[in-house]
Amino acid sequence: MMPVMKRRHVLLTGLTLLSSLAAARTSVRAADSLPTIGVIGSGHVAGTLGSLWVKAGYHVMFSARSLTDAQKLASSLGSNASAGTSEEAARFGTVVLLAIPYRAIPDVGQKLAPLLRGKTVLDATNFYPFRDGSIASVADRDGAGLTTQRYFPGAHVVRGFNSIDMSVLASEADRSSPRLAIPVAGDDAASVQRVEELVKAAGFDPVVTGPLSSSVLFQPGHPGFEMQTDAAGLKSGLGLR
Repeated sequence: MMPVMKRRHVLLTGLTLLSSLAAARTSVRAADSLPTIGVIGSGHVAGTLGSLWVKAGYHVMFSARSLTDAQKLASSLGSNASAGTSEEAARFGTVVLLAIPYRAIPDVGQKLAPLLRGKTVLDATNFYPFRDGSIASVADRDGAGLTTQRYFPGAHVVRGFNSIDMSVLASEADRSSPRLAIPVAGDDAASVQRVEELVKAAGFDPVVTGPLSSSVLFQPGHPGFEMQTDAAGLKSGLGLR
C-alpha cells in the first residue's frame, strides 16, 4: 500500500499538471481568438508595431518587396511572426496594416484591393510632398484617409498609428498611467473597434475622432499630428468631447 504522504504528493503533482494543462489550453484559445495581422511593409513602422503585437500574443505576417527582408524581421520576433508575399499577407490578416510610403498606395491598391474587400485595413501611412509627389497634394487636399479609401474599394480603411513617430511609440508602449493616446478614425464600427483593441494591445489608449474624414485632424499639417499626450489631453487638443 502506498504511504499517505506519497499518495498526497502524487495527488498534488497530478492536480498541478492538470492546472498547467488547463492554463495552457486557455492561453491557446485566447491566442486563437485574436485577429490575425498581415503587414504590408517591413520597415520601421512595420517592425515597431508588429513587435508590439507579437509580444501581446497576436500572429503577424510581414511582407516586403524583398521576401528576405520580411523573413529577417519575422525571425527576430519569434514563433508568432512569419513572412510571406504581399498577397499572402493580405489573405492572412483579419486586419491588414499599410506600412509603406504614401506614394506606393496606388500600386498596392491595384495589386491587393480585390483581396482586401470586407477586411479591416489599418492605414498608418503619411504623405510628404518632397517624397511622395502628386498624390501628396491630393491627400493634403482631400484627407489621407479618404484618399487611401479610394484605392481600396470594399475594404474598411481605418487611420491610426500615423500621428506619432515610431521611436516615441517604442519607448512609451505600456508605460504606467496615464498612457499615450493614439487617435483613430474610420467609417466601419467593427473595424474601428478592432483597431481600438490593437491600440490597447500595443500599450496605448485609443481616441476615436469620428468617421474616416475626421482623420484629417491628425495628418501632417494639422493639430493632432505629433501630439504626444494622454486621452484627455488629445480630446481637448482636438476639440472632442
